[in-house]
Amino acid sequence: MLTLKQRQERAARRAARIAAKHMAIRSAALGQGEARGTRSTVMKKNEVKIGATYAAKVSGKLAPVRITGTSGHGGWDAVNLTTKKVVRIKGAQRLRQELRAPAAAAKTAVDSTAKAEAPVAPTANVGGPAANVGDAKAAKAAEVEAWRKDVAAKVATPDAEHDATVKAAKESHRAKKAAKPKGERKPGLLTLAAEVLAGAKEPMGCQAIVDKVLAKGDWKTKGKTPAATLYAAIIREISAKGKDARFVKTGKNLFEAVAAAK
Repeated sequence: MLTLKQRQERAARRAARIAAKHMAIRSAALGQGEARGTRSTVMKKNEVKIGATYAAKVSGKLAPVRITGTSGHGGWDAVNLTTKKVVRIKGAQRLRQELRAPAAAAKTAVDSTAKAEAPVAPTANVGGPAANVGDAKAAKAAEVEAWRKDVAAKVATPDAEHDATVKAAKESHRAKKAAKPKGERKPGLLTLAAEVLAGAKEPMGCQAIVDKVLAKGDWKTKGKTPAATLYAAIIREISAKGKDARFVKTGKNLFEAVAAAK
């Protein structure tokens, strides 16, 4: 079992990963907004070509992907050339530019695209209130960037002790589960009813059968109408199995075992 401190650390790392993803999405959106004033690298739907290779946003990171066809769920099916995994590009806004270089040089093109999309800190004006505003924005951007690097470092740092504890806990649970003997399944009310009728000298009603089964202690129930449940089960077996059924109905709510009836 994990200690409270280990659970808290795991929750903190999970929260840090989620925060890093959100910050990456926000930074990408800001980068697109700043690029509008100069030159946008975001592809348009009519510019996407089947078979071409593009720099694309995959799990919050730029990666070279090759478009293999249109997807039935919308967008395009593609192959991540870095991980060789099949991915789905939901929209053209995830594509940045077409990579005409060979696959071996695709990573260099992606890196250069990532650098071009990095948010640029605003330049402070000299003198006046505008300079103060520019300095404040630059300081805020630097603070956010430092926080992002700190979060990324924490997420990327492996915790060998924590991982070993989790692995040991899982192995211990599997070992206990495997070592625990499986108990024999106790017979149900229908089987016990057949045994009661087999030893009875005359037909019995369902309530009498249930009372005798409960008296023996072989079966317990919290139900309010076990006799009605037994009656329905016996009728269902007679209808389904016919001659092979273990019960014979001899009167209103009266049953006998097949051997006794013969």
